[in-house]
Amino acid sequence: MTPTSVARKTLLAAVPLLAALFLSAAGQPTVHVAPMDSVGPRPVEQQTRSSIVRDYLQAWQSMGTALGENRPDLLDASFVGLAKDKLADTIREQRSLGIASSYRDQSHDLQVVFYSPEGLSIQLLDTVEYDVEVRDHGKTVGTQHVRTRYVAVLTPTESRWKVRVFQSGS
Repeated sequence: MTPTSVARKTLLAAVPLLAALFLSAAGQPTVHVAPMDSVGPRPVEQQTRSSIVRDYLQAWQSMGTALGENRPDLLDASFVGLAKDKLADTIREQRSLGIASSYRDQSHDLQVVFYSPEGLSIQLLDTVEYDVEVRDHGKTVGTQHVRTRYVAVLTPTESRWKVRVFQSGS
């Protein structure tokens, strides 16, 4: 076997893997996280930093799926309190009107602005870009690109951070 044929076989074997990696990454939003060095009376530990970002982005995925399928139970993993109640109300209203909406977040620019002394809540600002598609009885009636800012308050639970306050603004 020549070096050229080995390289060709290796390349052919790698192409499907590279394509799969590229396609899976294409669906992920870009995320920028501002430094969290001075956000409150206590430092934000590295593990906490990672879990806040991971859990907040997962909350966006949960919200998108819940709104797209009109299933408020899908909010349970990522939302509590007022945020969960408001989103569940939106889903019930959508269902009663026969519509559904899909959210696809494109980018997040996250800035943690407060971390409570007890470590029981963290507030962040998210300048987010996303596409929202509205369907009426399964038929797409409109798509819109949105850029806005969210204020979110996360609180720790048994195993993860959950969104307790989720408010959009401009």
